[in-house]
Amino acid sequence: MSDPERKPFTDQMKEKITPDSSKSTIDKAKEQLTDAYDKVAKNFTSDENKSTTQDAHDKISRFVDDKTKK
Repeated sequence: MSDPERKPFTDQMKEKITPDSSKSTIDKAKEQLTDAYDKVAKNFTSDENKSTTQDAHDKISRFVDDKTKK
């Protein structure tokens, strides 16, 4: 379960495995907006204010982000 204003993990996974060719322009734009919001929330919400699962997901996501930047 994710925090109320965040995109649920199941939605994130569905978006990743669904080919862009089968998404509408509106769906792609919505994904970009919600992904941007999640990225900001991941980095600016203190870990103490997150659910346990959201905290774990964000830590893994930050680790992956750091590895892909190098």
